[in-house]
Amino acid sequence: MLDIWHAKWYTVCMEKIYEIIANGDRLPTDVKSYLYSLGLSVTLVKKAKYGGILLNGHAVTVRATVNVGDKLEIYLDEQVSEGIPPMDIPLTVLYEDEDILAVDKPTNMPTHPSKGNNLPTLANSVMGYYGGSFVFRSVNRLDRDTSGVVIIAKNKISASALSESMKKGLWNKKYHALVEGCPSPEEGTIDAPIERIEEGNIKRTVRDDGKRAITLFKVIEKYENSSLCEITLLTGRTHQIRVHMSHIGHPLVSDFLYGTKTEKEYFLRCHEISFPHPKNGKILVIKA
Repeated sequence: MLDIWHAKWYTVCMEKIYEIIANGDRLPTDVKSYLYSLGLSVTLVKKAKYGGILLNGHAVTVRATVNVGDKLEIYLDEQVSEGIPPMDIPLTVLYEDEDILAVDKPTNMPTHPSKGNNLPTLANSVMGYYGGSFVFRSVNRLDRDTSGVVIIAKNKISASALSESMKKGLWNKKYHALVEGCPSPEEGTIDAPIERIEEGNIKRTVRDDGKRAITLFKVIEKYENSSLCEITLLTGRTHQIRVHMSHIGHPLVSDFLYGTKTEKEYFLRCHEISFPHPKNGKILVIKA
């Protein structure tokens, strides 16, 4: 991650221009390596190569050398998200700067539009917040019935850097979940691989041939027939918390897939996410 990164972006003729004043202990180096040091993916660097790169006002290739204080401009095509009409839906903003928007997603709201779903989504709400001129890029995604922190990248560079840091395991996600009964011991680690039950089925299960999944849990409050747990994810598998808590005999209360179906909704809330900021690498903690 870059030590000092001064950047700005603006729209010109449907192209996004990223202006970066180079600094940090990795210089001098070539443009390609420098862009990788910012957290850009291989795919995005290729797009920048074809979109256009200027070094101190001159067109260059990714092999050009970048020195401290050089101005690097990156041209990337950018378009408004299609198929996501803006809607005037209340949006709880937890944090915002020129690269990141963090919001509190309510329950019973999908993150993205999907086939067969007619419910308003978080994407519709965000598009309404920006007046429709926006590309919706949620870095993390919560299920429809899960509430809490969702991080949205406001440009391609921050999206790439945030995705890369997530892949490297630099994100920390904490949830609150209401589960049946009370786990014993009241604190522990679940390290059990997860896989689909079968192709085309949304339900997952613990299975030896699945992908490794690690969940930390701790009981923080006990009730008569249930308990509230704080859960930390060390991996990010689909339905991971719901599958793992069911696996140890304490499914979420009212979980229609992994527990006992009732008229009520299960309670699962992402109450905190921490991650390195895509510009300066400092850990940003977002709480809901």
